[in-house]
Amino acid sequence: MNPLSIISAAIIALGMTAGGWLLGQSLENSRKPIRTVTVKGLAEQNVKADLGFWPIRFIATGPTLEAARSNLEISENAVRKFLAERGFKNTEIEVQNLRVEDRYAGYNGGNYPADVRFNLNEDMLVTTDQVDALAAASRDIGELLKAGVVFSSDSWSGGPSFVFTGIADLKSEMLTEATGRAREAAQQFAEQSQSKVGNIQTANQGVFQILPAVDIPNDRPDKQIDKKVRVVSTITYFLVD
Repeated sequence: MNPLSIISAAIIALGMTAGGWLLGQSLENSRKPIRTVTVKGLAEQNVKADLGFWPIRFIATGPTLEAARSNLEISENAVRKFLAERGFKNTEIEVQNLRVEDRYAGYNGGNYPADVRFNLNEDMLVTTDQVDALAAASRDIGELLKAGVVFSSDSWSGGPSFVFTGIADLKSEMLTEATGRAREAAQQFAEQSQSKVGNIQTANQGVFQILPAVDIPNDRPDKQIDKKVRVVSTITYFLVD
């Protein structure tokens, strides 16, 4: 056989052997399970409400519609004066609803005295970023009672509520913190399993929650000025040898 042919055949055989070995390695690696770890990262930040709402509902009665309306106007002026003395502007005060009831028109109309035939309800809403002033004003509600204002007894007049609207300014910082804590948890797991943390497979940034700073049983969370913003990110990492 020609020496050149022998050398060529040897090279081809060597290449086939190497190719077979590489193919075998690829098949072996493909059979290895993909190892991952799913962890959660928590980020919390204390904040203060930046917007307050105070719905005020008061009532007035009278033997005639005109008398009831006049009594309601006296109460409204007293409420507006009370709010103005505490620094609230007219633009922060809005009349939301006015309801007129002729009690004699009802099924039990004859059971009411004539001097309270007409019953008027007015809903006034204070919306302001002066949250501390609003909380202080609500604690002085007795001054309005002294002025003769009669409030509705329903839950709509249950005092001011406070909200925080600045989540957008915190998102980037808090997500970075949550991701960092998730990676720390993944690294702790990897050390125990003698692995290393690889790239991210999947990530869920989670939902931002605005919670009361103090969890008080049976208390409405929106009544607290101090809040706590929380987000929990769920991240799955690859684990590598």
